[in-house]
Amino acid sequence: MTEPLKSPAPSRIQRRNRARILEAALDVFAQHGYRGATLDQIAESAGLSKPNILYYFAGKEEIHVTLLHQLMDNWLEPLRQLDPDGSPLEELLTYVRRKLEMSQAFPRESRLFANEILQGAPRIAPLLEAELKPLFDGAAALIDRWAGAGAIAQVDGRHLIFSIWATTQHYADFEAQIAKLMGPDAPREGAAEFLNGLYTRALAPDQS
Repeated sequence: MTEPLKSPAPSRIQRRNRARILEAALDVFAQHGYRGATLDQIAESAGLSKPNILYYFAGKEEIHVTLLHQLMDNWLEPLRQLDPDGSPLEELLTYVRRKLEMSQAFPRESRLFANEILQGAPRIAPLLEAELKPLFDGAAALIDRWAGAGAIAQVDGRHLIFSIWATTQHYADFEAQIAKLMGPDAPREGAAEFLNGLYTRALAPDQS
């Protein structure tokens, strides 16, 4: 029986051009959202022709979905790293710090994800169900066990995770507003210290 022919591995130039397109698209989608972005804008930002873009991707949607899949894989890693055997308060404070660091290091990716969710998650809904929900449910259950054992304050794990997402990713999703209100460097200087203190006080177990 003849084995099916394998597709040749992409060349160095093809890999470089594909990465170039995705990097340019990330800028365009983060600035304009999915609906406002066009292939012409992506091509201009990448310094490639529109036909060249379509050689690597079927269209705007495929580029967008590719970026979302890459984002989700990296974005969920801090939640995966919650250690059930670690110190509960330290594990959660470390999670807050990692999420803040990611929002500050990858603001475009955060805005890409936020824009997709605001539109009802039409392109990422299957990924949310398959990857995020089981991880979210597991992390929330772990937090609930820690709270039930008195290792942290009595909190609802689900709402705590939502709160951490809101307070950390705000620094990426509303970066322009924060810069206008506080100056371009101020948020980075004080955010980590503030959030560490906030969640330390909120999660410290009842000593009474």
